[in-house]
Amino acid sequence: MGYTESLMKIVVILFLVFIIGSLFSALYFLVHDKGRGERAVKALTVRITLSVILFALLMAGYYFGFITGRL
Repeated sequence: MGYTESLMKIVVILFLVFIIGSLFSALYFLVHDKGRGERAVKALTVRITLSVILFALLMAGYYFGFITGRL
């Protein structure tokens, strides 16, 4: 396993942690604000944005050879 593959794995794991954190913060804001505030919507928007960036990063990593198709 090369340096770039290890780095990509760390970046992907960090993105997943931030996505899950944003999801739980949206749940917290939804319960805490009783559905009246906009903080839950902003947290979900951050989650979607991070998910799209992660998807684009994975596609670019595969295209440029940083991620291989082997196990």
